[in-house]
Amino acid sequence: MGTVTLGVSIAVPEPYGSLLQERRASFGDPAAYGIPTHVTLLPPTEVEAADLPAVERHLAGIATGGRPFPMRLSGTGTFRPLSPVVYVQVVEGAAACAWLQKRVRDASGPLVRELQFPYHPHVTVAHGIAEEAMDRAYQELSDYEASWTCASFALYEQGADAVWRKINEFAFGAGDGAPAVPAQGGSSVDEPSLHP
Repeated sequence: MGTVTLGVSIAVPEPYGSLLQERRASFGDPAAYGIPTHVTLLPPTEVEAADLPAVERHLAGIATGGRPFPMRLSGTGTFRPLSPVVYVQVVEGAAACAWLQKRVRDASGPLVRELQFPYHPHVTVAHGIAEEAMDRAYQELSDYEASWTCASFALYEQGADAVWRKINEFAFGAGDGAPAVPAQGGSSVDEPSLHP
């Protein structure tokens, strides 16, 4: 059956998600349309395809115990020179993201892994591109602001074409009526590509 590459993240809802995706593309980042705008909870992780049902049960259990929380993005930051990334900062909701990502990678579940760097919730807007373009991303989005109520997170799989596709969404709580984060660009789970 082989392996699959999975990621878990919080989608940045519309209209913010598409706007940041377009801005990422405008800075010359070739990955912009293959990656929905998100806050990572689990970085790309290879697992056995046969373990997918266990992964989904694990994530559903985490979501059931969670509650919607406020998320706010404000301004930019960078991991340079350690890592070639410019991002929009998570200024509210970071503690909840940290709690979630720890649960996702918990030793009792199927997604145990060490992180390359300490966890720092953020929204990438430029990665691995020319320094001048990274500087432009940092400056042009320095006054960026967005806020919403985070009511879910999602499991994504990276295809052979390097495009990340949502395979399941996990809403917090026991159906308390809070709206789920809408699919980016109005796309459905079954849509084959995130590229417009």
